[in-house]
Amino acid sequence: MPKGIYTVPTPKNEPVKSYAPGSPEKIELKKTLKEFRSQEMDVPMYIGSDEVRTGNKIPMNPPHDHQHVLGHFHEGDSSHVEQAVKAALGAKEAWASMSWEHRASIFLRAAELLAGPYRSKINASTMLGQSKNCYQAEIDAACEFIDFLRFNVHYMTQIYAEQPESSPGIWNRMEHRPLEGFVFAITPFNFTSIAGNLPIAPALMGNTAIWKPAYTQVYSANIIMQVLKEAGLPDGVINLIYVDGPVAGDVIFNHADFAGLHFTGSTGVFRNLWKTIGQNVDKYKTYPRVVGETGGKDFIVAHKSANAKQLATAISRGAFEFQGQKCSAASRVYVPSNLWDEVKENVVADLKDMKMGDPEDFTNFINAVIDERAFDKIADYIDKVKADDMTEVIAGGNYDKSKGYFIEPTVVVTKDPQSLTMCEEIFGPVVTIYVYQAERFEETLELVNTTSPYALTGAIFSTDRYAAEMATKKLVNAAGNFYINDKPTGAVVGQQPFGGSRASGTNDKAGSVLNLLRWVSPRTIKETFVPPVDYKYPFLEEE
Repeated sequence: MPKGIYTVPTPKNEPVKSYAPGSPEKIELKKTLKEFRSQEMDVPMYIGSDEVRTGNKIPMNPPHDHQHVLGHFHEGDSSHVEQAVKAALGAKEAWASMSWEHRASIFLRAAELLAGPYRSKINASTMLGQSKNCYQAEIDAACEFIDFLRFNVHYMTQIYAEQPESSPGIWNRMEHRPLEGFVFAITPFNFTSIAGNLPIAPALMGNTAIWKPAYTQVYSANIIMQVLKEAGLPDGVINLIYVDGPVAGDVIFNHADFAGLHFTGSTGVFRNLWKTIGQNVDKYKTYPRVVGETGGKDFIVAHKSANAKQLATAISRGAFEFQGQKCSAASRVYVPSNLWDEVKENVVADLKDMKMGDPEDFTNFINAVIDERAFDKIADYIDKVKADDMTEVIAGGNYDKSKGYFIEPTVVVTKDPQSLTMCEEIFGPVVTIYVYQAERFEETLELVNTTSPYALTGAIFSTDRYAAEMATKKLVNAAGNFYINDKPTGAVVGQQPFGGSRASGTNDKAGSVLNLLRWVSPRTIKETFVPPVDYKYPFLEEE
């Protein structure tokens, strides 16, 4: 039990290293990249105290060099899911009973390991396995992940410190218990930090978890487990499995002790999982917590007063960093007619200047998309755009998968604000621009609000404060993260808690106290110091 009321270290956002020529971090990262490329890693599942190797090996290939083999991971089956459930339930009592400051210490130590000895490893694994350039890996796999760990500990203490009032002679207390059962975390390929946070956030609050990452993120997921083990995470608290989704779901969503789902991925998959959980609700001991962040069709809308160069830069960065493979990436843009010529000139110039290729060449801004399936889907959208008389490709539009899954950053201009690429999520380096009559700003805001079923991120560019206020009000439900004169990407833990609603998810704001509250089940305790000994109340007495 705690022997004091402890104050945890005040969290601060991890500084982003520059990786300037000759800097120690750049030298170290290049060394680690070379080392990782020269070896083949054998990646097991981590279930309880066991490193499980099934012999069913799946190769891990860099998206930018798909013939190279970084190593193999061992794919499991339903028996391994059942083993993971037993391990999670077996570890639950001891983990939930551990004093909170000892749980906190494990994850704070993990943050320090990532900031120091594991920094180049987590960045190199993300660059190689997910084809992120150095800067994108640094802000994701290192800095954001470290921020999640430190700030979540801080938010945990806020939750525990929030206590009810007590009347004279009574002491009211609130316990924030972990959920009764285990949590299932399904994580995406595009952010190493999110992949780590989804099982870690529930675990911090005393839950045990089963973690199923995207197969295209296993390479860096393995580094995360190495960090957690070195930080002292007990066996069975987080169990990492590589199993086909329906196989895992068949075991987990039929188990009585399933207590929660922490999900980031596609809208279609999330909706299907929600339906499955609803259909099986009679099987569960408790009503499971369902937390999900899914897709986006994120927008930038500009007022006629906007600065054209600032708008162009927001488009270039917001649409094309990490090849547009961010759920927050700018995908549709509404530009007023008075600014279009200057915006077009600047965006086209940016794209001509961007280099595309291997992330191990630090001069490349654009790298490969994640795999062949994504490549084919994005290429198909580009082909449909080229065949549409209402649309025009003004930059990019080429693609090649002979060596890596490379797609040029592509700018589409459409005359139809309801065209295919203005409405559907592409999840790649394609942005579609609609040029509207500059005096029809208010009508355009209505168009922005109703075009997409998603509501994740969005931005308004304006130097007219009345216009900015109008957009903020009219688009109140169109984006969970809204930006004024900035690109709609790059949310920072502790500054802009991330999440959206409508078809974009449950808006439980990863990296905030709101998310952690979903992984606890409060219990109110009332203690009366001197209980009454007579049932009668004063009102029963006669005058």
